Amino acid sequence: MSKRGAEETLDVGAESPASKKARIQDALEDELPPPPPEQDSVANGANGHATADVAGLAGASAARLAELENLEAIDQEEEAAAADDDNDEPAVRAQQRLPDQRYSDLYLDTISRKNLDFDFEKLCSVTLGNINIYACLVCGKYFAGRGPKTPAYFHALEIGHHVYIHMETKKVYVLPEGYEVKNKSLDDIKYVVDPKFSPEEVKSIDRRKPGDEEGRRESWDLWGKKYVPGFVGMNNIKANDYLNVVVQALAHVPPLRNFFLLEDFSSRPQLPQRFSTLVRKIWNPRAFKSHVSPHELIQEISLRSSKKFLLTSQADPIEFLSWFLNHLHLSLGGSKTKPQTSLIQKTFQGTLRVESQTITAHADATDRLRFEGNPDTIRSQTSPFLILTLDLPPAPLFQDGVEAKNIIPQIPLTKVLEKYNGIATQERMNTRMRYRLLSPLPPFLIMHVKRFQPNKFLGSQRNPTIVTFHPRGLDMRPFVERPEGQQEVEQEPLLYDLVANITYEGVKVRDDSVEGEAERKVWKAQVREGGATNGHSGEGHGGAPQWWEMQDLFVNRTNGELLSTKESYIMVWERRRKGSGKGGGGKSG
Repeated sequence: MSKRGAEETLDVGAESPASKKARIQDALEDELPPPPPEQDSVANGANGHATADVAGLAGASAARLAELENLEAIDQEEEAAAADDDNDEPAVRAQQRLPDQRYSDLYLDTISRKNLDFDFEKLCSVTLGNINIYACLVCGKYFAGRGPKTPAYFHALEIGHHVYIHMETKKVYVLPEGYEVKNKSLDDIKYVVDPKFSPEEVKSIDRRKPGDEEGRRESWDLWGKKYVPGFVGMNNIKANDYLNVVVQALAHVPPLRNFFLLEDFSSRPQLPQRFSTLVRKIWNPRAFKSHVSPHELIQEISLRSSKKFLLTSQADPIEFLSWFLNHLHLSLGGSKTKPQTSLIQKTFQGTLRVESQTITAHADATDRLRFEGNPDTIRSQTSPFLILTLDLPPAPLFQDGVEAKNIIPQIPLTKVLEKYNGIATQERMNTRMRYRLLSPLPPFLIMHVKRFQPNKFLGSQRNPTIVTFHPRGLDMRPFVERPEGQQEVEQEPLLYDLVANITYEGVKVRDDSVEGEAERKVWKAQVREGGATNGHSGEGHGGAPQWWEMQDLFVNRTNGELLSTKESYIMVWERRRKGSGKGGGGKSG
């Protein structure tokens, strides 16, 4: 069935429909009464009633005009409200426009910088929402929104706090007026909310030579306390000290630190974004206080780990480190199967060869049971690793001698590393295992000293053996497989220097239970000050590198020669660059 043709053709040059105001005027003209008769007709036959009728019609027309104008105003308000719904932020009201330049700095004298703490999670203190959050610059609390009927608006009216900063855009507003404040005196607050670093500033972190006291960049907080950026305390909210030591160690690994200081993570997942914010606050030279809080990061970790790692219960640092590195790798776009696909793997991942041999049992001529390995059942495979586990020998049950009451067993680090020389074997059930590191080794090695063993009576049993080492010049060449075609005499030392050391300390607490006194776990982080080592022993450079020991909010200097006197749990070693000299400062044993 064909369409019926139009009866009338459209005029191409026709004008657009009249505006709403023009249509209202036309309607008013249609409703107006006819003009009054001439004076002659009125004089000839009109009376006073005709004049009254004309006046009544004029009054009705005026009322109708006022009603239509009121309807037009209502329609305009509805259109403005609909336009506001399409925008992300509510429209600024007429009285919220920018004031006179002379009055733009009103209420800025009420800002209290000592009350500001931007380390906690950005949640509204009233609604617990995390969208469109503003911080009150007078009391430091978080509120949602700045328009009418929002918590920030009511806080400004009820309490009288008028200056607020948006936590994402870093714009400062005055409420309830709602105008934006652009003043140079607020730049320090904006920098503390989200510190930014330039490439030159990042390079200057490692430019200072070891022992150069004049080159150290020291800062002061609002209370006049001096601190060194990068070596600040971290708040232990309840039992998150296991997280504090891991973050302190990772924040001093130069490639990882530089990446999270310079990279923009605004479009990345929340885990690397919050970790980057925490690292930048640790190295902030213009902080308001000389410590930081990991509350915002640990809230995201608690959510991602399904409540496995909380701030209210203590966890094992090595379990958290393993989980954190793997999830950080995936959040940065790394692959689950392909190696070297993110900065995490490029910094810490290496490979080792694992040989397994099945052990069989048979009786000999004297009817003795012998366990021997079948050479035909040896299987070899390569496996990537992020963390090297070091097994300690069992602690002795009895002390040597009567006077040796306080003697603690000790073992050199090189002796523990013999697990990876390809010769030493370990037996697991009916399998014999051998391990060998493959070349090349990663730029940074993470070593875990396995101190805790499961115990069905005590839950876990600690091995108090001390691992002795020197913080400089650990030679890893004997534990790395030699490349094919290279003679043993051609091998150069593969030296590593210590960057961070996480130690364990057991503190006795009173317990009236039958089992005796309980032991509270205390974790400490020892980190090196200064950049990559240059192979010199410190002579002519002001001495050896400085070391700092951090336990929550307590930050103190420590002697590098005494690092191995503590019970080391996690160690981070940095590979020395080629051509930087052969002086190492001693052996690791």
